[in-house]
Amino acid sequence: MRYLTAPWLDDPAVQRVCEVLTEGGAEVYFVGGCVRNALLGAPVSDLDLSTNALPQQVIELADKAGIKAIPTGIDHGTVTLVHRGTPYEITTFRRDVATDGRRAVVAFADRIEEDAARRDFTMNALYARPDGELVDPLNGLPDLRAGIVRFIGIAEHRIREDYLRSLRYFRFHAWYGDVDAGFDPDALSAIASNLDGIATLSRERVGSEILKLLAAPDPAPAIAIMRQIGLLALILPGSDDRALAPLIHLEEGSAPDPIRRLAALGGSAPGEVLRLSKSQAAEIRLLRKEVEGSQSPAALAYYHGAAIARSVILLRSALLEMPISPDLETEINLGASAVFPVSAQDLMPELQGPALGAALNSLRDKWIRSGFALTRKELLGLA
Repeated sequence: MRYLTAPWLDDPAVQRVCEVLTEGGAEVYFVGGCVRNALLGAPVSDLDLSTNALPQQVIELADKAGIKAIPTGIDHGTVTLVHRGTPYEITTFRRDVATDGRRAVVAFADRIEEDAARRDFTMNALYARPDGELVDPLNGLPDLRAGIVRFIGIAEHRIREDYLRSLRYFRFHAWYGDVDAGFDPDALSAIASNLDGIATLSRERVGSEILKLLAAPDPAPAIAIMRQIGLLALILPGSDDRALAPLIHLEEGSAPDPIRRLAALGGSAPGEVLRLSKSQAAEIRLLRKEVEGSQSPAALAYYHGAAIARSVILLRSALLEMPISPDLETEINLGASAVFPVSAQDLMPELQGPALGAALNSLRDKWIRSGFALTRKELLGLA
């Protein structure tokens, strides 16, 4: 018998939520990401619970215990309990009745095996009782330990239930898979055979999944396989992943940046294709523009800030196979902290309108080329 150990499991507030159900005669289990990540020693952000109690029963038990219950997804069996300011999603055991590749019609189930069978990967069908006892109805623990991302049951069936699972497969492999263990052949075959289903997905869902994938420590192997089977070209036409692995190597010591990595993939209009936010799309356009330019790291940091400057230099190095200067951070810090010592008032009233703007720009260019060394007095002398 295996037991889960995690700080959140011993939290009295968490245990109280469980007691609300168990004292009412229901079974309750932690499920999915919180169990998976706790077993891996990875951070846990959300606690999802599964129960054999029907949604109305969950609401009644919570009301009786004085805990707020919100029917956030009651048609699909989900009730959110809010205890001490923290939300807990409680979902009744379910089984799929009908699917169309994007959404499912579900019915409530009585057995944990039925609930587990409708999930995507074996490593996501792990449950834990409130005392930490692990329940593994589909034998997913060995796959988790080995870093094998495996579809539950027949891979093709799972994909046709929701075509986003093709992308989720690669995202999970990037985060939890073992590169040495390789990619499951059955999964790759099923994904390659169902590429036409990708077109049925909303761009927002695809974009969100890609950004999560690119935020993994090293998504390059997963992206490379996506290219080989034709999936990458479908979701990001015109893209090329040749610079991604070099970029990730150069990023060592820097936090993963999915937008920077997306810029490295190229492709036509990723902001529109993936329905990115306005700020994300603008950042990609800026990165692409400056990568093709010649501004120094210090100048980039002065104009756009340290983060953009660092991303531009990393992208240039990866795309153009250029070495990175050992003084990069020094240059970036210099530019990011520099303050132009001349103002418009210094040149008025002798200069006005467009002439004033042109003079300021000219002096600023000279100041930047000097390494931010020219003083206010020297710059006014040049004016």
